[in-house]
Amino acid sequence: MREFIERYSKLTDTEWDMISQLFEIKKFNKNEIILEEGKICRHFYFLESGIIRFFSNVEGTDFTKIFTIAPYCFTSRISFRKQEPSNEGIQALEETIVWQTTYNQYKMLEELNSWNIFIRKILNEIQEFSESFYLEAKTMTAEARYKKLLTDYPADLMQKIPLKHLSSFLGVAPQSLSRIRKKLT
Repeated sequence: MREFIERYSKLTDTEWDMISQLFEIKKFNKNEIILEEGKICRHFYFLESGIIRFFSNVEGTDFTKIFTIAPYCFTSRISFRKQEPSNEGIQALEETIVWQTTYNQYKMLEELNSWNIFIRKILNEIQEFSESFYLEAKTMTAEARYKKLLTDYPADLMQKIPLKHLSSFLGVAPQSLSRIRKKLT
């Protein structure tokens, strides 16, 4: 976790001691729900190992919004910040290890300048990714988006994500994704 934070903001040993004391380790099993849609997100997480997905259920249909791979940090941002019910769920797609801190402990972290620099840089990175993702979703075909996924992420990672989640992420039926995969092999 320290190494990840220090990619964005250097920490003193004193700051690291404070940060590390405010987090606890937690393990999630494959397919376990980390945050149920409609529940309040009470934690901020560092993903030490594993793959997670953010999803929403609209009229009974499950839509994958995004995948996050270790190492990274995550939360249901609006729900966590406002402490109100989430409009998304979070699921571990494989055995996953996280470091988590509560909302009140997170507020203590905001007293650290280095933490605020870290969060600001992460939020900027997420914003840039979101803008690129939105543009790609509007301008690229499903096949082109799938090819981009294959170049952006390790092949073994793509094999760990169930077809139904990949297809909902790309906005196509599983059968269409199967045809795209077959065409590309």
